[in-house]
Amino acid sequence: MQVDALALRLRPRTPLEAADLGVRLCQSAARSIYLCYVMVALPVIAVAFSTSAIASWLPTTVIWCAKQWFDRTILFVLSRAAFGQATTAQDLLRARKHVWWNQLLFTLTVRRLSPWRSLTQPVYQLEGLSPWAARTRVRQIRRRGAGSALMMTSAFGLAETAIWISVLSLAFWLAPSGYHPDITQWLWGEPSQFLTSIFAAAYAIAVLFLEPFYVASGFAMYLNRRAELEAWDIEQEFRRAFAQ
Repeated sequence: MQVDALALRLRPRTPLEAADLGVRLCQSAARSIYLCYVMVALPVIAVAFSTSAIASWLPTTVIWCAKQWFDRTILFVLSRAAFGQATTAQDLLRARKHVWWNQLLFTLTVRRLSPWRSLTQPVYQLEGLSPWAARTRVRQIRRRGAGSALMMTSAFGLAETAIWISVLSLAFWLAPSGYHPDITQWLWGEPSQFLTSIFAAAYAIAVLFLEPFYVASGFAMYLNRRAELEAWDIEQEFRRAFAQ
């Protein structure tokens, strides 16, 4: 790690302060992030929508299961943005084997169920450790940060639900006069194809908008923890001082 090349100014931060830094990093690199993220997510979302003919709950479930796989693309772009590098679709395609297919089964199963997945994902993806070899490292990164990472996951989960419901409500507010989708069909009956599509589309929009901020917050918490463990902030200041 070339600490002096980091575009972020490291200093001692609480985990939640670091999460705020991640949000700012996501904002600054939003163009690259969303370009690459949407390129990867939209085909998966299209496949998810096609499963509605099998079961009404499948589209939303497929998108939910794929979120951790989406996160790998987002983290790749963020890791370059942390060094001031923009990422294009060509950069992502060149790194597709490492970003998309490495540890695929582990990503879609065990990693997806981790409540602090955004904090520990950089260990598996950026440090290049296998799932078994990374266990000790993950425990080290998670120490003193697991509670904050769990709180952050819960907060983003609530925000995602709020956005989902807000987008879903537009279908009722903007429905033609005399026609309102019957939501009780989704809860207790067999929902119509239209209602199933509304639910899945609202959830997809919430995931597309919010997931980059969640990954960025966890990535910044990871960098903050690395700085604590390896005194990156001190090294960065020394390198900048002697470079002048």
